[in-house]
Amino acid sequence: MTAENKTLECLNYLDDMEQTDPAIMNAVLDASQHYCAEQYTAADVRRALDRECGPEDFSALLSPAALPFLEEMAQRARRETRQRFGNSVYLFTPLYIANYCENACVYCGFNRSNTIKRARLGREETEAELEAIAKTGLEEVLILTGESPSMSDLEYIADSCELARKYFRVVGLEVYPMDTAGYKRLHESGADFVTVFQETYNPELYQKLHPAGRKRIFPWRFNAQERALMGGIRGVGFAALLGLGDFRRDAFATGLHAWHIQRKYPHAEISFSCPRLRPTIGNDKLRPLNVGEAELLQIICAYRLFMPFAGITVSTRETARFRDNAAGIAATKISAGVDTGIGGHSGTASGDEQFEISDGRSVDEIYRMILERGLQPVMSDYLYV
Repeated sequence: MTAENKTLECLNYLDDMEQTDPAIMNAVLDASQHYCAEQYTAADVRRALDRECGPEDFSALLSPAALPFLEEMAQRARRETRQRFGNSVYLFTPLYIANYCENACVYCGFNRSNTIKRARLGREETEAELEAIAKTGLEEVLILTGESPSMSDLEYIADSCELARKYFRVVGLEVYPMDTAGYKRLHESGADFVTVFQETYNPELYQKLHPAGRKRIFPWRFNAQERALMGGIRGVGFAALLGLGDFRRDAFATGLHAWHIQRKYPHAEISFSCPRLRPTIGNDKLRPLNVGEAELLQIICAYRLFMPFAGITVSTRETARFRDNAAGIAATKISAGVDTGIGGHSGTASGDEQFEISDGRSVDEIYRMILERGLQPVMSDYLYV
């Protein structure tokens, strides 16, 4: 880190936060701060496409110089995806169980200052949601909460994981960062995966976007995946919210973060999410900065070529057309039957949504789309013995 960065308040842990070896974070921040997408040429992209992709090649594939090669990138990404994952496309749906939040993220509908309808599902309500989702045939669920340890404490989330395990083979989590002991508790309760959005890897911008709450502490969030793996979680997901800042630099840092974690924890199952900024309650003018669909596809293909074995998820933030095409190129998992409100799956919605979605198709509609594209929809291929 630079001397300037070290003075940022967001880089200082709170006293009660578990501190992790900063080596990976320092390496990612140093590399991303020196990353200049405009320095790469067509020759650099050509070399990257003609050999096994390393960090420097990944840098070139994310550059503006790579956009004219997008068709070739997509073809190679498709070959890599088919080689590693076959024709499989995995289906899941998110379940929001609470939208209370103690953070003040300026881009999020759950911002503690927003006047929205707050709710938290009770145990019976959560089970009703899980049962309704299971009836669609899905075997994987992603449990989400707002970031409020007081309203959605560890035991509340652990209990939800135990309930989910009754109905689903795979349980993922997208909740507030925890310490290693917390992740161990969630793993023992049935959680398989943890995804954490870093939002942006630019500490200066991060501090401006997160003025209050525990989320304002950059390294606490950055090191969440490592603590999850230390706690026994088998898979971790990485993402930046593309469009908050320099999307090429954030995508580069996201990939490099995952690459370093994979090298340190070779047993870990690694995945990427590729979310773009979406309008929210209280701010319907939010749009991703300079991240068009071509640029988003470029990022997805670059992730695939850099880390061929990583899963890639494309959410309902994107249009049906884009998601359909991404599933045929590099995406290995897509959501279906999505509701980002609280309690929407069982028909008794009780809390407002985090953001607007673009693709509202049902599980059956997504399933048919995958078949029509000559691919194989998969609910789960994970067996417990």
